[in-house]
Amino acid sequence: MQDRFEDLRTFITIAQTRRLGAAADRLGIVRSAVSRRLQELEGRLGVLLVTRNTRSLSLTNAGEEFYRRALAILEELEDAEATIAKGSAEVSGKLRVSAPVTWSVMHLAPVLAEFSQRYPAVQIELELNDRIVDVVEEGFDVALRISRLKDSALVARQIAPIRHVVCGAPSYFRRYGVPKRPEDLLSHRGLTYSHVEDRLYWQFFEPSKQELFSVDVSSVARVNNGDALRELALAGMGVAFLPTFVVCHAVDAGQLRSVLTDFVRPPLHLYALYPSRRHLSAKVRAFVDFLVEKYGDYPIWDRVAGLPSASAKGPSVKSSRTGRPKSPRKR
Repeated sequence: MQDRFEDLRTFITIAQTRRLGAAADRLGIVRSAVSRRLQELEGRLGVLLVTRNTRSLSLTNAGEEFYRRALAILEELEDAEATIAKGSAEVSGKLRVSAPVTWSVMHLAPVLAEFSQRYPAVQIELELNDRIVDVVEEGFDVALRISRLKDSALVARQIAPIRHVVCGAPSYFRRYGVPKRPEDLLSHRGLTYSHVEDRLYWQFFEPSKQELFSVDVSSVARVNNGDALRELALAGMGVAFLPTFVVCHAVDAGQLRSVLTDFVRPPLHLYALYPSRRHLSAKVRAFVDFLVEKYGDYPIWDRVAGLPSASAKGPSVKSSRTGRPKSPRKR
């Protein structure tokens, strides 16, 4: 029976990596052992599970079906082992997590020691990357993503809101004045995130009309990284519209000042994504529950940045006026 479980683990790893060599590296065994286990499994089942070419492997229809069933079996086994082996309150095993870079450095890494103290039998493998990963194929237990979530075959659990705030250095506001309404930014120097259209980056929420609108802010710098935009704002170069988790420490230290907080647009969210709710392993459940406990609906980055609770503010957008006629730019 043990050999059969090893065969299942090997096949799942092959299916996720699509290369025998990569599967061997992940499992910590030689490539010939991976090939032998696959051949023995196919021989026992009497079906072809993968097709081979010179560069990679692909699953047959039978392989796809067997992969789904094998993954569910091993998830159930891991959950049972983690729950029963050392008591129902303990979870264990390697936890592979994919997470965005800046948020993880600023807010996840500082709390992982607490998680590890609570669950000392869990070994954390954290990969920081801002790209969208394939949770199943790349072998992650859970992926943390900041987005407006689209349809997905994965299960998603909302962890915390991610809101944006306009901020600048106190020295900048002494020179250019503090904006009272978004339209006042027409006479300010904008620091813009280059991966987002200007009309979406400089987008605000009008509470009295429950609508979104854009302001045509003149940009003096366009950057593809939020940390760099924060540093430009710290240097007094202009104002930026950044996630509160990026700027909260600087705001708390008095190095940046958040403004226009009454016009913050509806939030994005931080989600935990994982393949299955039915067979959710104890280690993933514990990790996700821990994040919800630590952050929740009113995370520390919003409190420090001076924003009220998102649930208390509760904007409900009835319509969008992102095509609102733009006022002439003031240089």
